[in-house]
Amino acid sequence: MKIKSPKDFWAGLMFIGVGLFFAIWAYTHYQMGTAVRMGPAYFPTVLGGLLAVLGTMTLVESFAMEGPPVPQMLFRPLILISVACVAYGYIMKPAGLVIATAVLVFISALGGHEFKWKEVTILYVILIVFSVLVFVKGLTLPFPLWPAAFS
Repeated sequence: MKIKSPKDFWAGLMFIGVGLFFAIWAYTHYQMGTAVRMGPAYFPTVLGGLLAVLGTMTLVESFAMEGPPVPQMLFRPLILISVACVAYGYIMKPAGLVIATAVLVFISALGGHEFKWKEVTILYVILIVFSVLVFVKGLTLPFPLWPAAFS
């Protein structure tokens, strides 16, 4: 059999691998329960199984339909977005929501194809207003807005 869509082939393998990993991990480490009284393993096992089925369908489709080749792996966006998420998690409590979100947005934007200060700043302002309204005011989550020194 010839792989006609390498992108779908590798995506299908990834879905199958991740789905089976989580289904098997949940099934072997937690109590399954029944459909009426679900245990902690029930949802991840079913979700992992469904992901594996979706992966199998994608894998089979890769042999039948033409598709694009696998694009070149770009490490810069992967690294910068990962660094931005880790930095956000580490500085959220000491620096506050406003500064941590700025760090997250600006570092993540550096991972893109083009970086425009005006667009990224507008995105940051919209995101911080939304975050404060929804999480701090609406849900009353105890996120510090600013560093303790500013309070």
